[in-house]
Amino acid sequence: MTKSSIVKAHLALFGTHVIYAANHFIAKGIMPEKLNPTPFVLFRVLGAGLLFWFIKLFIKEKVEKRDFLRLIICGLFGASCNQLFFLHGLNLTSPIDTSIIMTSAPAVVFVFSMILLKEKVTKNKLIGLSIGAIGAIGLVWYGQVAEGASGFLGNLFVFLNVIFYSLYQVAVKPLMNKYHFITIISWVFLFGLLFLIPFGINDVLHNTNYDLFDFNTYMVIAYVIVFTTFLAFLFNIYALRQVSPSVAGSYTYVQPAVSFTIVLILSLLFNIDTYNDDINIIKILSCFFVIIGVYLISEKPKAIP
Repeated sequence: MTKSSIVKAHLALFGTHVIYAANHFIAKGIMPEKLNPTPFVLFRVLGAGLLFWFIKLFIKEKVEKRDFLRLIICGLFGASCNQLFFLHGLNLTSPIDTSIIMTSAPAVVFVFSMILLKEKVTKNKLIGLSIGAIGAIGLVWYGQVAEGASGFLGNLFVFLNVIFYSLYQVAVKPLMNKYHFITIISWVFLFGLLFLIPFGINDVLHNTNYDLFDFNTYMVIAYVIVFTTFLAFLFNIYALRQVSPSVAGSYTYVQPAVSFTIVLILSLLFNIDTYNDDINIIKILSCFFVIIGVYLISEKPKAIP
């Protein structure tokens, strides 16, 4: 594994979570006035799945029968349950709270990795997780007591999303060295779609008022399909071929910092103060702790000469 491939993996992870942080604000902008979460998830998985399978047409690779069960599990965790809980949670809480809760992912992934993948525990990873946890706990605590648009049920749903996506990251790792990542993600989204259809098809056909859709609605749906789902999943699964699930999960710490920046830009440049009550100096300072945690978790141990 070259240094260049490691750098590209980290850039891919950083780009993924910048896209995710922006998505907290973009997707919430049309829910629930224009589109409810459940049909939104179905559109998301169907649209991105079609894009993945289009690319898959050019990759001639068969999956062994014994691996389909794992792919089905990955589809359940990584393309249906997590996304249902995420959009329903985002619909009920603040984008700032969402980005804060996502910082719990590294600890969840690390625990699952130790249990299921027997990942090695190093001093730097433990210290990094501890420092990151201090920042995350500070953010979550202050998010509970500060004024803003947070909601308990929404926060709970977002945390369940973290659990399911962390399970997906761990479950998909053994397939990385066996198949092309497009093969993996195509099957994951196909199985995820099959799980979603019973929950969302009625809303798509009968309970969605398409007369309310405007150009912005379609652009938001397109962003969520192309960027938040298609490109972000490609970036993430590419990175997982180079780094461990715990390192990939640690990049969720980037999301609060990006979210705070978005709030500042909206307020200072566009005079949109919807989320101003959800951000202050305490949350900004806490972000520095989690960024330090990312660095320590990601740092590779020096080779002994």
